[in-house]
Amino acid sequence: MRKNSIWALALLLGLIFSNMKEKNKKDEWISLFDGKSLKGWKVGENAATFKVEKGMIVVEGPRAHLFYQGPVLNHTFTDFEFKAQVMTTPGSNSGIYFHTDYQEDGWPSKGYEVQVNNTHTDWRKTGSLYAIQDVKEIPAKDNEWFTEHIIVKGKKVTIKVNDKTLVEYTEPDSVSRSTTNARKISSGTFALQGHDPKSKVYYKEIMVKPLSQ
Repeated sequence: MRKNSIWALALLLGLIFSNMKEKNKKDEWISLFDGKSLKGWKVGENAATFKVEKGMIVVEGPRAHLFYQGPVLNHTFTDFEFKAQVMTTPGSNSGIYFHTDYQEDGWPSKGYEVQVNNTHTDWRKTGSLYAIQDVKEIPAKDNEWFTEHIIVKGKKVTIKVNDKTLVEYTEPDSVSRSTTNARKISSGTFALQGHDPKSKVYYKEIMVKPLSQ
C-alpha cells in the first residue's frame, strides 16, 4: 500500500511539473528574427528594400513587404503578443501588419496595419491601427529606439509604444470589409512594410508570444 502511495505521489508530481513546463513554454517570447539573416522571412517585389546589418533589419527602398514565413506555429497566429524594437529616421514611414498572408506585390490586402511613422507627412502616427483607430500625436522620436507592442486577444487589439497604451480597439461582430480591404480579425502572419524610397526604418528584437491557438 505504501509503495502504491509513493508511485501515485510521483505520478502527481510529474503531472504538475509537466503542466508547469507547458505553461512556462506558452508564456515565453519566441524570436522571429535571428539577427543575422532574413531566414524565415519572404519578400516579393523589390526584395532589395530589406537587408540585415549589425543585428538589424534595415528597410530602405521602393515599396515592398517582408512576410514572416518561418516555422513558429507554421506562421499562422491568432491570439498573440508581438513586440519589436523600432527606429525611424526623419520623414520615414513603415508599418507592421498582422493577420496577413504573403502576396507577391502591392499593399497587403489582408490583415491590419500598425503604423510606424513619427515625422512623415501622413498624419496617422506611430501606434495607429491604420485607418481604423488612428493616433495623431507623435509618441516617439526619430533616431531613437522605441518598443512597438501589439496584443490581439479575441476581437480586441491593444497597441502600446514604450509601454504606453495608445489604442484599444474591439472589432464589432457585424464588421464588414470589402474584398479589396480585408481588414478583419482572423489569423495569419506578420509583415514589415517598406513604404517608399525616401523612408529608412530599422527593426530588431522581433518577438512573438502566442496566447492561444
